[in-house]
Amino acid sequence: MRPDLEREYVEYVTARLPRLHRTAYLLCADTFQADDIVQATLTALYLNWKRAAGAENLDGYVHRILVRRYLDERRRGWSRVLLGDRLPDLSAPADHGVEERDTLLTALRALPKGQRAVVVLRYFGDLSVEATAEALGCSAGNVKSQCSRGLAALREALDAGRPVPVAQGGRTRS
Repeated sequence: MRPDLEREYVEYVTARLPRLHRTAYLLCADTFQADDIVQATLTALYLNWKRAAGAENLDGYVHRILVRRYLDERRRGWSRVLLGDRLPDLSAPADHGVEERDTLLTALRALPKGQRAVVVLRYFGDLSVEATAEALGCSAGNVKSQCSRGLAALREALDAGRPVPVAQGGRTRS
């Protein structure tokens, strides 16, 4: 890659990396898997940087790669395998809203993949309806309907204050 293109790539990635990692984490709810998804996204972006840099909406282009990498990971059978007999103890920093965040993440994981992707990109990634549609490769109407259904399900789960079952096809760890 030419030095000027490589410099542009590094500047773009440096500015967007925290947001990409947050989006990947909200999609998969696993820090290590989010790291893998972001790495695969950035590798694909690097390989196609010359074409990507000319995209009209570069952030939408990158989010589309990210969501596709997430969906590819979910399709692999080994993604549901849990190695070991118990989960590692990952202590979180002290926070007032730990329970609320855990409840929200549990409710978010319970959404079907399409609704989860739309809600994460729209409300956690701050993308417009059009940018979300472009990132997911669907129509704006589909984004609106998936978003409406996803938000309704989240509200219902959060208002009820009860444990939320994991969506069909999702991972459960006991």
